[in-house]
Amino acid sequence: MSTGKTTGTEHAGPTGQLSVVTTATHGIRVISLAGEIDHHTGDALRHALDASDISRPRIVVDMRHVTFMDSSGINILIAAHCALSEAGGWLRLASIGGSVQRTITLVGVDAVIDCRETLRQALTP
Repeated sequence: MSTGKTTGTEHAGPTGQLSVVTTATHGIRVISLAGEIDHHTGDALRHALDASDISRPRIVVDMRHVTFMDSSGINILIAAHCALSEAGGWLRLASIGGSVQRTITLVGVDAVIDCRETLRQALTP
C-alpha cells in the first residue's frame, strides 16, 4: 500500500510519559502515540489533535504503543471528536492495546468514536 506524501513532527516527553509523532498520509493526519495519557501528558495530545487550521479535518490516532489512559485522555478524545465532527471531519482510533481497549469499551468511547483494529483499516474510507 502506498502511503502517499508524508510529513511529520515529533513531540516527545520524558521517558515513561507520552511521545507524539504526527504525520500526514493522503490528507489524513496520523498521530502515533507511545506511553501514558493522563492529566500530566494530555496537553501534548490535545495540541496534536487541534485541527482548527484544516478544513474537513480527518485524524487517525494510532494507539498501539499507549500503555495507560485515564479519564483525561478520554475527555480529550471526546472533545476532539466533537470538534472534528462539527468541522465536517472525523476522528478514528486505531490499534488500541488490551488495557486501554478495556477502558475505552467500559466507558463507551467505542460507541462514539470509530475504533479500528489496525492503522490500515483506519486509513481506509
